[in-house]
Amino acid sequence: MGLKAVHFGGGNIGRGFVAEKLHLAGYEVVFVDVMDSIIEQLQKTKEYTVTEIGGEDEKVNKITNYRAINSKTHEADVIDEISTADLVTCAVGPNVLKFIAPVIGKAIDKRTAPKPVAVIACENAIGATDTLAGFIKDSKNTPQDRLSSINDRASFANSAIDRIVPGQDPNAGLNVKIESFYEWVVDKTPFAKEGHPEVSAIKWVDDLNPYIERKLFTVNTGHAAAAYYGHARGKRTIHDALQDSEINKIVYDCLSETSHLIVKKHGISTEEQKAYVEKIVKRISNPYLEDVVERVGRAPLRKLSRKERFVGPASQLAESGDKIDALLGAIEQAFAFLDVKDDEESAELSKILKSTEAKEVVEKVCGLEESHPLFSKIVPIVQKVQETTK
Repeated sequence: MGLKAVHFGGGNIGRGFVAEKLHLAGYEVVFVDVMDSIIEQLQKTKEYTVTEIGGEDEKVNKITNYRAINSKTHEADVIDEISTADLVTCAVGPNVLKFIAPVIGKAIDKRTAPKPVAVIACENAIGATDTLAGFIKDSKNTPQDRLSSINDRASFANSAIDRIVPGQDPNAGLNVKIESFYEWVVDKTPFAKEGHPEVSAIKWVDDLNPYIERKLFTVNTGHAAAAYYGHARGKRTIHDALQDSEINKIVYDCLSETSHLIVKKHGISTEEQKAYVEKIVKRISNPYLEDVVERVGRAPLRKLSRKERFVGPASQLAESGDKIDALLGAIEQAFAFLDVKDDEESAELSKILKSTEAKEVVEKVCGLEESHPLFSKIVPIVQKVQETTK
């Protein structure tokens, strides 16, 4: 019997990154989603393409050997698939993990295979697999008398993923356009006994934290800063924003501050981090990605949260008294990303700012306590945005 992976999330990252790499590694991929339209398309179509964009040249990979199940209507089938799978992955968004946990929990409990299933969440969030595992191990999803033996049936490994998926052609169907560069790093320590899954695209490491923070505080910080400043100045794409010398400098200033943290905390050399920053700015500046600023900036509530790309590094730097001026500027622009079309979080942020005192906004949105040294620096930023958007 061949290798099988069950993947939750039929979106662009799921089809264009995770499933692509699993397909190339020889896995049959079983997509799971609750979106009728995606599942129906996948069920009716025997193949789709992933076009990798690196510059003027393009590489097209044809993806086959997949099936699709709607977990909303065929939960029992999903449980059966996971109970015999080698690998379970997801790219559903951090806020959706709690909704996919029940069916995964039931499936893990049903497993009788001698080797545990590998569970790897592929989300833009720190410790996403730990979060998913926490939901799975909740008494509502796993019988408590089975918890002590759950590691015999499943191995949970955190990961860090990095690949830019630009806006897609509205008529693309299942086909995905994606940047050629990618990084998929996974903690190998949970697989010490049984060995990790064979996926050539994955870099297996003993300590994932430096990779997670370097990626989140460089790629995501730089990308979002360019988006928010670009939106404020009427730019259409990230490329357009970074062609503006002032925005370009601001992005580099943000990454200078986060680089200071990364070098100091993780022992990465200054030269290596500087080269990484240059590579990242070049990547996000790619004109062929057609990366629209509103797409990159969407979901500001999540991006302003405690462990995310701005408040995450700024809070750590503030604790040690280091410079955070550029990050504070980016935080201001993120708070001003309001009522953007098709972005529910920007509308919700607008409501919060209109109905809530500044201190409470910082507590609620940024997850900071008043005693934290960053708290007093963000309160006046919120007050300023509230004044200008009255």
